[in-house]
Amino acid sequence: MAAKKNLKINYQKYNLAEIVGKGYKTIWNFRGRYLVNKGSRASKKSKTHALRFIYNIMKYPDSNLLVIRKTYRTLKDSCFTELKWAVHRYGVDQWWEFKESPLEATYKPTGQKIYFRGLDDPLKVTSVTVDVGALCWMWIEEAYEIMNEDDFNILDESIRGEVPEDLWKQIVLTFNPWNEHHWIKKRFYDAEPDSDILPATTNYLCNEFLDAADLRVFETMKKNNPRRYQVAGLGNWGIVDGLIYENWREEAFSLEDIKQCKSAFGLDFGYTNDPSAFFAGFVDIQNKKLYVWDEFYEKGLSNKKIFEKISSMGYAKERITADSAEPKSIDELKTLGIHRINGAKKGKDSIANGIQWIQDLEIIIHPRCVNFLTEISNYTWDEDKFGRKLNVPIDDFNHLMDAMRYALEGYVTGDKWIY
Repeated sequence: MAAKKNLKINYQKYNLAEIVGKGYKTIWNFRGRYLVNKGSRASKKSKTHALRFIYNIMKYPDSNLLVIRKTYRTLKDSCFTELKWAVHRYGVDQWWEFKESPLEATYKPTGQKIYFRGLDDPLKVTSVTVDVGALCWMWIEEAYEIMNEDDFNILDESIRGEVPEDLWKQIVLTFNPWNEHHWIKKRFYDAEPDSDILPATTNYLCNEFLDAADLRVFETMKKNNPRRYQVAGLGNWGIVDGLIYENWREEAFSLEDIKQCKSAFGLDFGYTNDPSAFFAGFVDIQNKKLYVWDEFYEKGLSNKKIFEKISSMGYAKERITADSAEPKSIDELKTLGIHRINGAKKGKDSIANGIQWIQDLEIIIHPRCVNFLTEISNYTWDEDKFGRKLNVPIDDFNHLMDAMRYALEGYVTGDKWIY
């Protein structure tokens, strides 16, 4: 491993098979430009790539890494945390320094860096310069979030120039393959064989670190939700047919652009298996437009944590409509300080009527709302056992979709949108 001559390091050998596990040998050794890894939940893809990057940075003294996600704010709880975990897994914590403002990691013996950037600040992405060696590697985590191929092309162009003889330039994309219509499939998985492209698929079956309880989750999914199992279990491309909302587009906008619109805030509760989902939007009733402005989408949040999230985002004083199935949670949030939160009204055909009203709107989604984009591009009508479409949405990709309906309740006219 690399080190400055004036620093004394106690070198140690690793049994990579014990640390990393099996199933990733081809990926680990690939040196082409595009390493594209779609995978299921628990396929250990993110952790394996984190281990690979930490190992290679310590091995090659002129290497540096740029880590990308669509939005900068999602990096700390994903890639940043995974790379810290990898350092600890190797037992080399004393050689690394991780800073949170801004996010950055330094290999102290040599000064090599791991930089973290979001596509929501493109200037910072294209202006990265390194102090030591060359910027040769890029990791795009949750690459599915990048809906526009042109955004990827800009990233691709930023890994350029000569690198030392023992290094290679490489862009790694990791993601869950929810939608078969995504540009990544056509560009990398449907392409002719190319020595510069490794289109890989991994799933939970190659993760020997899962215990019996973990495996039962997938067996249950396989039985009860075979559609989701194909993607979240096996890592296959999601087949999307019968989208509920097709009237949407991704577009950046500012609060100044929508200052004449009315606000709309909604909350769908979750915890262990489902995320709590918060929707922040603005409605232009006259022109029939909905602007999706902000979100949070996270599992394991207590009501206190939900309060803290909403407060930190600046929405604690807003009127919020939440899922009325949890009145106790609504009362607790009121006690904590969100005084204008109330439960949505429910009634016959509530979901169908709400969907029909929203279908008449033009939906403009801010690029930061990555979870909303994922849900709306996968929210489809359910099918019966013969494959016939039902007038009922699938019970999946629906947390922010439900929060959106709750948020818009007060704006529905005519037949009265009753939940």
